[in-house]
Amino acid sequence: MAIEPLKDGIRSSVKIDFYGHVHKRFRGTDADKRYAMEVSVLKELEVRGCDYVPRLLEEHPDELYFVSTNCGKPADQISKEKSNQLFAILERDFGVRHLDAEPRNITYSANLGCFCIIDFELAEILPRPLGLLTPDL
Repeated sequence: MAIEPLKDGIRSSVKIDFYGHVHKRFRGTDADKRYAMEVSVLKELEVRGCDYVPRLLEEHPDELYFVSTNCGKPADQISKEKSNQLFAILERDFGVRHLDAEPRNITYSANLGCFCIIDFELAEILPRPLGLLTPDL
């Protein structure tokens, strides 16, 4: 399977495979904690029904590596104001605070037809917003 390098930084390596899946490997300071946070946030956002973030496909905790769905291309032209609105909606509607709420963590997915939010290694899971609470049956 051919893998195209997308990012090779001191904190992580990100590659895209032939199928468009994202392969992210963590390294550097607190790599284990950042890996665990991103995985837990992505799992919780899936449970909470957020459809504009990556979906986990594979987890490899011993290697600090996961595979996820692709959320498109970087939204290079997005304004700081617009990205702030997207992060605020994520927090209000899904109870996740992105602690690196910068335009570089916004992509645009032509397949989904919307902006998406990525890179949850620095994030905080908040209590579920009231609209997401399910009644006890």
